Amino acid sequence: MPPGPSTPNPAPAATGIRPSTPHQELTCSAIGLALKVGLGLVAVVSLVRLAGAYQTRLERHGEISAVLNIQQAKLLKAQHRFDTLFAAGGEQKLIQEQDQWIAPNRLRVVWQQADQAAQRPFPTVEQAPGTSGKPAARP
Repeated sequence: MPPGPSTPNPAPAATGIRPSTPHQELTCSAIGLALKVGLGLVAVVSLVRLAGAYQTRLERHGEISAVLNIQQAKLLKAQHRFDTLFAAGGEQKLIQEQDQWIAPNRLRVVWQQADQAAQRPFPTVEQAPGTSGKPAARP
């Protein structure tokens, strides 16, 4: 017959639940404390590692920002130079900047030597000074 309102509930001792002893409570408290300390330690170590990683990231960001600023300055300089060269009279400005241009009344001279030794102007280990690639005579 199902328990109804008139039947009393069974006693807690009959279901196998016993009251806890002070030793069990101390053990459970120690386990809980150890878990809390362990989790706290993990949290602190994680925060320290995160702080180090954040500091490294900030340093890298600073380095990258400095390089970016330098490259942007170079780009602006190159853009300005491009604009001046392709503006009216830019060709004349380019010619005036070039100092290696030959004057109209000058002639460029290129010296060439047909000698084999001329291809190696400086003596090497295999070639003694003043010889043309022949091995040195031994006494």
